[in-house]
Amino acid sequence: MYWNSLNDWLRARYGTKVYKLALSSGCTCPNRDGTLGSRGCIFCDGAGAFAAAGDVPAQISAAKARVSAKAGPDARYIAYFQSYTNTYGPTGRLRALYTAAMAPPEVAVLSIATRPDCLGPEILDLLAELNQVKPVWVELGLQTIHPASAAYIRRGYDLPVYDAAVAKLRGLGVTVVVHQILGLPGESQADMAETAHYIGQSGANGVKFHLLHVLRGTDLAADWQAGTFRTMDLDSYIAALEACVRQLPRDVVIHRLTGDGAKRDLLAPLWSGDKKRVLNAIHAAFARDDVEQGSALR
Repeated sequence: MYWNSLNDWLRARYGTKVYKLALSSGCTCPNRDGTLGSRGCIFCDGAGAFAAAGDVPAQISAAKARVSAKAGPDARYIAYFQSYTNTYGPTGRLRALYTAAMAPPEVAVLSIATRPDCLGPEILDLLAELNQVKPVWVELGLQTIHPASAAYIRRGYDLPVYDAAVAKLRGLGVTVVVHQILGLPGESQADMAETAHYIGQSGANGVKFHLLHVLRGTDLAADWQAGTFRTMDLDSYIAALEACVRQLPRDVVIHRLTGDGAKRDLLAPLWSGDKKRVLNAIHAAFARDDVEQGSALR
């Protein structure tokens, strides 16, 4: 059994546990501000939309306090601008936010979640500059390579836009992490494995797998309540995940094996609310099935 987990990769690189500090940039999204749409992606619940960025050092202190019970004195951190499109704004404003987040010596990495269509020349120049100071990771929400699924979730850009973004970021030496959703309506296990294969061959350095979960108040919830699709059961999710992991080159770092939403808003699948149980089941299945990352590429 082998899969290239982020925790193992970070510990090997930094010699200690590395924790993520979730930060807000106050950015919105072109799928919400009217540029491409006003309702966001179909699964987006809008939590934290348009939140003020606030004082970055204060955000870092608060985020560190949340993991203080686990983090030792030698812990390192990833400053992670997480929600919405964190390169979608004036470059000068973003420079100030990013620089403040990178400033503490215990912050090892700056990670920025964004969209492939929100990486203009000035932003790319800024990312290249900051990457000379500390490693910069850019997370791209691809989710799927299949056009019908992309249209259904209202992703708002075509696959060549993703390809161009990865090529530009990799050309700058910036680390690229790509998000994929498993369980999109109408996608088979083979479709999901095809997306994982594409991500692995696209130049991505890492991948985050997410389960499609239904949150209260989303447009996806309306479709689910109308019975237009069913969410995955745990066994089906694990089988699809295994198929995807086998499609990834061995050097691609797996940042996440599943994603979960806020329990208070979770409608389905309810099993995903027990994250510890889910991860234990995934790890047990990987061992049982002797899952080898990249084995399908041989």
